[in-house]
Amino acid sequence: MELALLEALNAERAGRRACVLVTEMGSGRQRLVKAGEVAADPLAEQLGEALRTAKSGMVALGNERVFLTAQVPAPRLVITGAVHISQALAPMAKTAGFDVVIVDPRTAFATAERFPDVDLRAEWPDVVLPGLALDPFTALAALTHDPKIDDPALTEALARGCFYVGALGSRKTHGARVERLAERGVPREALAAIRAPIGLDIGAASPAEIAVAILAELIAALRQRASLQERAA
Repeated sequence: MELALLEALNAERAGRRACVLVTEMGSGRQRLVKAGEVAADPLAEQLGEALRTAKSGMVALGNERVFLTAQVPAPRLVITGAVHISQALAPMAKTAGFDVVIVDPRTAFATAERFPDVDLRAEWPDVVLPGLALDPFTALAALTHDPKIDDPALTEALARGCFYVGALGSRKTHGARVERLAERGVPREALAAIRAPIGLDIGAASPAEIAVAILAELIAALRQRASLQERAA
């Protein structure tokens, strides 16, 4: 691989931006297609599918063969609230392949004993989230019921184009939340993207069941969303 191409590839990886390395099997020529360039590429359909599924593979173009190496950041789940639902959700999400971060400034809840082997940040979201650099490969689940914690996180997630943004609470609670966030300057069209009440409607009652409903909903959002290049452009 040419040095300039390798440097470009590493830059996309470091920035958590999706891209595809295209290798012509006959000639060995390679080129890098960034997420925002996919739509205009002759291989747009194949490249879009590689990014959507995060799977590499061979593509036949007449008598030519091209190998597409998909470079897609690992999906990440950021949870605000070191609560009972989070205790069930975090290990399930990790098993499903998500990098999990829990943010909660309440040190009585955010303890290593309650959340072993989890990236736990016992700080306020407005302090932590800029450093986490939320992106289109990140999901946010706001689970505290505390506007001082959840609202800044929701605002940041919507601004950064997270592929999934969900919040715990009834429709009445969410209505009040929408009005608060609108007063903070969040556009109402962006607020419409918040999934609330969070999780698939499966009649979940216990924290574990609610966690299942949340995980199922965000996996559906990850796999069924519009092509990644449209979000990352």
